[in-house]
Amino acid sequence: MSNIQRVAILFSGGPAPAANAVISSAAFSLLQAGVEVIGIKHGYSNLIDFDPAKPLVEGKHYLRFTQESLEFMRTEPGIRIGTARANPGKVVKGPADLQDAEKTAPLGRCYRALRSLGVDALVSIGGDDTLKTANKMKLYQETLPAKETRMPVIHLPKTIDNDYSGIDFTFGYFSAAEVLANEIRNLNRDAAAGQAYFIAEAMGRSAGWLAYGAAIAGDACLVLSVEDIVGPLASSETVQDANGTSQTRKIMNMEAVLAKMVSMMIAREKLGRNYGVIVIAEGLAEFLPLSYIQGVSRDEFGHLAVANVDVGKTIGRYLADAYKKATGKSRKINGLQMGYESRCCVPTAFDVMLGSQIGIGAYRALIEEKLNGVMVSVGGQFDMSFVPFETLVDPVTLVTKVRFIDRQSDFHRLARLLEQKTD
Repeated sequence: MSNIQRVAILFSGGPAPAANAVISSAAFSLLQAGVEVIGIKHGYSNLIDFDPAKPLVEGKHYLRFTQESLEFMRTEPGIRIGTARANPGKVVKGPADLQDAEKTAPLGRCYRALRSLGVDALVSIGGDDTLKTANKMKLYQETLPAKETRMPVIHLPKTIDNDYSGIDFTFGYFSAAEVLANEIRNLNRDAAAGQAYFIAEAMGRSAGWLAYGAAIAGDACLVLSVEDIVGPLASSETVQDANGTSQTRKIMNMEAVLAKMVSMMIAREKLGRNYGVIVIAEGLAEFLPLSYIQGVSRDEFGHLAVANVDVGKTIGRYLADAYKKATGKSRKINGLQMGYESRCCVPTAFDVMLGSQIGIGAYRALIEEKLNGVMVSVGGQFDMSFVPFETLVDPVTLVTKVRFIDRQSDFHRLARLLEQKTD
């Protein structure tokens, strides 16, 4: 039924609950169709420096899936094939770079590594950066001589941040939100016992889906994310880049943000609640004034190492001072980071079902529909659709489009209605 005889599955980027549901369902359905399936271990890290003189080794660099090896894997936490953040498309910034042999060399080594294993198609699982890489792998192959084999590339969306365009909810989001919500519930009890506050920093570099979901389910008293840095909560500052050129960047109006939090604390005190948990998204680190983040490193995708900023503790210190200035009283405020503990947890039933359907999508896209360059999407009553890369990736910059929380949506309004009124 298909000229595809061997498929490689690769997972890249941060972990997410239900990863194994996706991998095993994709592998199972392909095996059922008579297609061999291999799992590339640790993302692109074993492919990016491929040398034909040093062939990839089964067990070390990849594994071969069988029906027996998939036993009980669907609900297994963690990632059976591992992951990594190696980025073979790092220096490809636009279509013109695809004609530059030096810039596409890492993509070429990955292509040749997969072909050395007899791979006919690639199933990529990962976040928006991995989607960018999947798109570049497809575009790179289009530049090859006609005699070279083209491997279809299918992408399966993954992120606990849920900030993916083209799909309503990504697998692992609800599992991660539940883990963080449980932490917030415990922090609420601790805060109530000591009449204190916690500033809980949740993962979410670009958007606030995880912070909002955890805050709503965990009964936090306030949630704030990058989408909320607008109007009076926003400000700007002029900075100079490496070339000495002045640029204006959007930042938080720290005075307004702290005033909002203090007003909420005072309103709760009037009701006898001298405690609470405030949830913020880690992406707010990008909106701190430059003086707060100078010297903080960035990863190979250009992202600020937000874990090193510790925005929760930073805001916590300033909030304690602002509260004392407004009330004349002291209140203990602790900042902490949440997130890593949620990435490999046991997945919820919903995420196992969602992940399984997304995994099956790899089989349906490759074998039933014979597609290339699409992302599998699931919505409604687990209805499947296939979204072309070109609708998700900017054709000029090759950058993906982030899906923010719509401030006019009922989801955003839900969080606002559950917060303490301050007037």
